Amino acid sequence: MPENSRQTTIIAAQVHETESWQAQLSNAITSAPDLLRELNIPQSYLEGALAGANEFAIRVPMAFVQRMEKGNIHDPLLRQVLPLAEETERPPKGFSLDPLAENTTNTHAGIIHKYNGRVLLITNGTCAVNCRYCFRRHFPYADNRLNTEEWDHALDYIRSRPDINEVILSGGDPLTNNDQRLFALISAIENIPHISRLRIHTRLPIVIPDRISQALVNRLANSSLTIVTVIHANHANEIDEHVANALQRLHSAGIHIFNQSVLLKGVNDNSGSLIALSERLFTCHVIPYYLHLLDPVVGAHHFDVNEETAQSLVTEILKHLPGFLVPKLVREIAGEASKTPVVHPISPN
Repeated sequence: MPENSRQTTIIAAQVHETESWQAQLSNAITSAPDLLRELNIPQSYLEGALAGANEFAIRVPMAFVQRMEKGNIHDPLLRQVLPLAEETERPPKGFSLDPLAENTTNTHAGIIHKYNGRVLLITNGTCAVNCRYCFRRHFPYADNRLNTEEWDHALDYIRSRPDINEVILSGGDPLTNNDQRLFALISAIENIPHISRLRIHTRLPIVIPDRISQALVNRLANSSLTIVTVIHANHANEIDEHVANALQRLHSAGIHIFNQSVLLKGVNDNSGSLIALSERLFTCHVIPYYLHLLDPVVGAHHFDVNEETAQSLVTEILKHLPGFLVPKLVREIAGEASKTPVVHPISPN
């Protein structure tokens, strides 16, 4: 093992041994100077980073930072979290503050109901990491910060709709809630007779794997609901030993695990990165699920990969991977009843 890799492993182990997941969440890097200093990035990038951070705050846990290559401004993990001056540019046509028109489906506080049979609960507005391409970077979380009474109203909405059989916990990130709050919410959902499945969309297993505690795993394993966890990783370098162990704990408890990725320019817009990610996920008992085209949110246009290039990439990875390891290439279109598959072009005979 190279010396710098061995040192990174030792430092990462020390973080995991000395800090709880709550402390890691609280101690995340939240300033551009600190992030650049930690990774030995030239100060010439500071002005752009500060400008981008004014548009959307920085938040990066140290457990994630420690997987980045120091001194490499092009590191695929760093690129996902480092603000750039491009975020402040005039956005191209078609980019908006609410690219999925969620404000029109957020008619009840804490609830987004846009698909048949399932409803999304905004559990909080907190994420462990602020991804620069986030489609909810302008979402009105302040209007969806619920007290106990408002939670009851949100749950009443679900109780009143027997056509709903699945609840999706989202945010923010639902696993940034403490166990007491999270477990109480799960119990309330379990008591709704027509709900059979609970889906948890989370990036915590990737960015702070210590969040997947034995207490959390036990609670999910003993639920009366079928539990599905959808994680979010875009590059194989995100999955180190600690992440793999967290995913193993979920898998051993019988919890279904899927991954959603976003196709991002400069991060994973090549077949080698996508193939490596699928292979790494599968070794950790995770099924590649969706590969999303970028949602056209203001501030993220520099990540955009056009549809033709995306189709070519999927065509290429199909040559190297079995079909079950090839994620579905999709685009989310506001108002549509589901994700929209991006169909591969049919070659003429």
